[in-house]
Amino acid sequence: MSYLITGAAGQLGSTFVRQLAGGPDPVHAVTRAELDLTREADVVALVGRLRPSVILNCAAYNAVDRAERDAAGALAVNAFAVQSLARAAAACGATLVHYSTDFVFDGLAATPYVESDPANPRSVYGQSKLTGEWLALEAPGAFVLRVESLFGGPAARSSIDTIIASLRAGQPTRVFVDRVVTPSYVEDVVAATRSLLSGTAAPGLYHCVNSGVTTWHDLAVDIAARLGVTPSLVPVHVADVVLPAPRPRYCALSNAKLAGAGVVMPSWQDAVGRYLLL
Repeated sequence: MSYLITGAAGQLGSTFVRQLAGGPDPVHAVTRAELDLTREADVVALVGRLRPSVILNCAAYNAVDRAERDAAGALAVNAFAVQSLARAAAACGATLVHYSTDFVFDGLAATPYVESDPANPRSVYGQSKLTGEWLALEAPGAFVLRVESLFGGPAARSSIDTIIASLRAGQPTRVFVDRVVTPSYVEDVVAATRSLLSGTAAPGLYHCVNSGVTTWHDLAVDIAARLGVTPSLVPVHVADVVLPAPRPRYCALSNAKLAGAGVVMPSWQDAVGRYLLL
């Protein structure tokens, strides 16, 4: 098996690079500076030259609020570049793995979303990611994995990292009390991806998040206890924060389909505990 990793400088891409480096399989990793995914001719040429077995598309336009005024930029990276990768993958017989988001949902649910629930994105970012899902799945044998609240990795810069830094510094920490999430630890997402690729799971759409549901407030309480600090938490409600791109209030994703394919994700508590030990 040989790999092409796009978005190699990001959280997920850099984790794949680290885990696959030194292994028996050839790995070619490219950053945004090395490959402009919005240039289809360049994408086709690189994939045609390398002829990888697997394309791991970890690249994304994830400036959620900026996307509201830059729809063209968001669509170029999150949708049309994915179409180029899907076409290139189909041409050389590669398996495309693409990563999406909980933002494809409207956040009005009361129980964790499953893959068959209708998408209803409320932001340009969410719309661009949903379009990217459709285009990725046009490639034969493609996998689309929805992740949420991604944290960890060499390029860590997540909401969880912000909470950890604030708690360690003894600063007041603003946290949503009514935003329900299922965080995704990059190490577990990479492990799950590799299990899907090496197993007999059917291609298609999967939710790839750690098990269990929490709020940002309860997650911060858990982290503070693990750090042995007394937190100064400032409760925030979703309705009180006005941002250019609406955030889904209920973001939890069910990973039952992934478990049914033989890939059981550790709990978010287990994932956070392992992350804090690094």
